[in-house]
Order: sequence, then structure tokens, then C-alpha cells
Amino acid sequence: MSWQAYIDGNLLASQAISQAAIHGLDGSLWATSTDFKMSPEEIKVLISSFSDPSNIRSSGLYANGQKYFALNCNDRSIYGKKESSGIICVKSKSCVIIGAYNEMIQPGQATIVVEKLADYLISCGY
Repeated sequence: MSWQAYIDGNLLASQAISQAAIHGLDGSLWATSTDFKMSPEEIKVLISSFSDPSNIRSSGLYANGQKYFALNCNDRSIYGKKESSGIICVKSKSCVIIGAYNEMIQPGQATIVVEKLADYLISCGY
């Protein structure tokens, strides 16, 4: 399966994620939805926040040009909120899966979809 198929067939097809991307832990883009783009600085800060979330806790998490309030930050998952939309970022062994949801989607639904894909990729060695 291609990386783009995980975006299209797993994340977006769930209808619990409205935008998504997968980046390598080196910041490289593996796959993305057409309307979602992380700047090099945004992805660099995100990846470093899994080991030290102090920056995003104080200044917010930026993704796709949007600022999110960092809700949950640990070495596996980072969740952010902006009004009634949000973002879920989950790190696997070699990549970070990023799923954004809009105001029509319940945060819990979006979280389950991204976390399950991360669990699957980890089980496959990624």
C-alpha cells in the first residue's frame, strides 16, 4: 500500500478526518491531502515537541498555517484545539501521522482514527 493510500483510504475515508499528512521523523513529506501543507518550520517544531513540548505548550502548535492550543502532549501523541476544530498528531517509529478535523466532527472520533492507524503502522515496524 502506498503512503497516499493511508491518507485517502484510512484517514479521509473515515470521514472523521478532514485533512491529513504523514511525515517522516526527518521532516520529509510521505503523503498529504491536497489541501494540507505543513511548512518545514511547522513540521520541525512538531517533531521536536514529542520529546520537549514546552514550546507548543507556551506558544501553541502551528500546522497548515493554523494555530492550535496544545491540549495533550506526550512522547507519542499531541492533540491541539482551535475553536471547534482540532488536530491529532501521533508519532510512530519512523513517521508522524497528522489528522485535522473540522467543527462537524467529534474530537473523539478523529482521535480514534489517527491513533488506530498509528498502532497499525507501529505493528508493521513503522
